[in-house]
Amino acid sequence: MKSERMTSFSQSTRKGCLAIVLAAGEGTRMKSARPKVLHEVAGRSMLGHVLAGVTEAGADQVAVVIGPDRADVSAEASRMVPGAQVFTQTQRLGTAHAVLAAREALAKGAQTLLVVFADTPLIRPQTYGALLDALAQGAGVAVLGFEARDPTGYGRLLSEGGELTAIREHKDANEAERKVTLCNAGLMAINGAQALSWLERIGNDNAQKEFYLTDIVSVARTSGAHAVAVIAPEDEVMGVNDRLQLAAAEAAYQTRLRDHAMREGATLVAPQTIFFSHDTQLGRDVVVEPGVIFGTGVRVGDGARINAYSHLLGATIEAGASVGPFARLRPGAKIGKGAKIGNFVEIKSAEIGEGAAVSHLTYLGDATIGARANIGAGTITCNYDGFDKFRTVIGEGAFIGSNSALVAPVTIGDGAYVGSGSVITKDVAPDALAVARGRQIAKEGWGKSFRASHEGKPKQRP
Repeated sequence: MKSERMTSFSQSTRKGCLAIVLAAGEGTRMKSARPKVLHEVAGRSMLGHVLAGVTEAGADQVAVVIGPDRADVSAEASRMVPGAQVFTQTQRLGTAHAVLAAREALAKGAQTLLVVFADTPLIRPQTYGALLDALAQGAGVAVLGFEARDPTGYGRLLSEGGELTAIREHKDANEAERKVTLCNAGLMAINGAQALSWLERIGNDNAQKEFYLTDIVSVARTSGAHAVAVIAPEDEVMGVNDRLQLAAAEAAYQTRLRDHAMREGATLVAPQTIFFSHDTQLGRDVVVEPGVIFGTGVRVGDGARINAYSHLLGATIEAGASVGPFARLRPGAKIGKGAKIGNFVEIKSAEIGEGAAVSHLTYLGDATIGARANIGAGTITCNYDGFDKFRTVIGEGAFIGSNSALVAPVTIGDGAYVGSGSVITKDVAPDALAVARGRQIAKEGWGKSFRASHEGKPKQRP
């Protein structure tokens, strides 16, 4: 389908493309203190998905229209696109009225205008590109449409001889028009030289008494311009208005991410149980076992293995490393080539050297672990004193015995040994053995005497 192909519309042709992102919807059906467009899909806000899509498609100017008192939406727009212009729609008088809230940006005379909605997070950059392609091929207006399984409530795309003649809102459509299944997805591209004058000619003679952006098709045709429809899959143009639709969008996007990972050479043992972030990077021959969750900022090198039920966030795993099962990697975790992070291990802001082993039941925070070091079960770095964080450095080939506590700041030298059960508070020289624990004593016959002293007494239940 046209919307699935890589667009041929060159980036040089797209210079002067203004994308207007409509983000003023209240989203009351979300039943949330958070604005609808800031709810996330695969770890990124819906607004963020749309802004990333239009910029990847080639828009070099971005304007975001928000509702009153929405500094949080404005901040997200600026975070995603630092040069984005933000405008406020003070009254909700329809989609054309919303676009005209960005009149200042429109008046600068962009070559092409792309109007999109911040609550449609699944639109691919190629689909935005297809709309712009239609302008390059001579259309004055290009509207994104889809074949609806159930068209009830959608605006209909009316055409004649391959030309889009009008968009009729469901409430204004007659019986014959309501039988049309080609529906309006709401997005469109408009000739930039004519956009402002066409928008200003849109009236509100309709059931809602609103200024419909869809009426620009009729206005453009009256001016002698051509209008066309570009078709996309229905699932791609999904809008999000409530939590159920948000969950459906998440599921659709996860399917897209899983399919991409497998096509690029990763093995997902049970794909439906694995959850990715929008920016997860997997190398070739990576194996991901069931139940793994990837938060934002995770990169996994070639041939690494992520074992079952692990949770990764802001972590880098180098080639051939193994993580999990039941491991947690927090931001700043860097797992070196061929290193092993085993079950019930938590790593935070720590670099694990090549070939090092942290096999089980361990917490390493704010630490540097040298190559081929071995960290025994139950080891922890005591990195926080209630006010400040301190770093632990463990040298290459060092061996840390089980159930040891390393009180930072502390350095364990290359090849050094720490005896099991030690609490290390001072640096350990290379190749030295450090043991810091109470001396074991044994009292012969103590157990027998203890039991005799309690003979005849009832035992308390544990």
